[in-house]
Amino acid sequence: MPRSIEDDFSKMLVRTGALQFGMFTLSGGRISPYYLDLRVIPSFPDAFHTCSDLLAKNARSIEGIDKIGGIPTGGLPWASVLAYALAKPLVYTRKDIKLHGREKSVEGILTPGDKVLLIDDVITTGKNILTALQSIRGEGGVVENALVLLDRQEGGEQHLLKEGVKLHSVARISTVAQKLLDMDAISKGQYEELAGVNEKTE
Repeated sequence: MPRSIEDDFSKMLVRTGALQFGMFTLSGGRISPYYLDLRVIPSFPDAFHTCSDLLAKNARSIEGIDKIGGIPTGGLPWASVLAYALAKPLVYTRKDIKLHGREKSVEGILTPGDKVLLIDDVITTGKNILTALQSIRGEGGVVENALVLLDRQEGGEQHLLKEGVKLHSVARISTVAQKLLDMDAISKGQYEELAGVNEKTE
């Protein structure tokens, strides 16, 4: 059987150390038995190149994109390389509005009516994307799609749909967990930790 995108992506998570097991506190305050640190991937040029290509392939299937929108901080490197690959203008949101200068929540040139594809590395509940969404829409931009490398399948997709945004992802954690188990890259217990979180939130 030929290797799939999910096979290569799943192996890469282990090889780069992006997938870690333990007890981690996520940004929303919840405790998780695993953590995905995709910020390490740009430190591995081959993995960075592969993931960038996968994002670009997904983005090209989305119609009506005027600009690429990066979400701090995890989404910024991916948004930058994607804007370059697709020859699209780049904008990005700020976590905090500047208290000097123009006090902008969105950096770059955003014209009312521009359709912005939001980019982040991972989605859990969707909080970061929803925050960026409000900033973009507040400046007159239009957001109908968001693209991430990995969907943890913990309600983010449903939360975005309520705001009229379709989620696109390179991979989903349920698929990654099964691939890694099939390749003997993780133990049965680790598989259950990955799948268990998903089952509790679906």
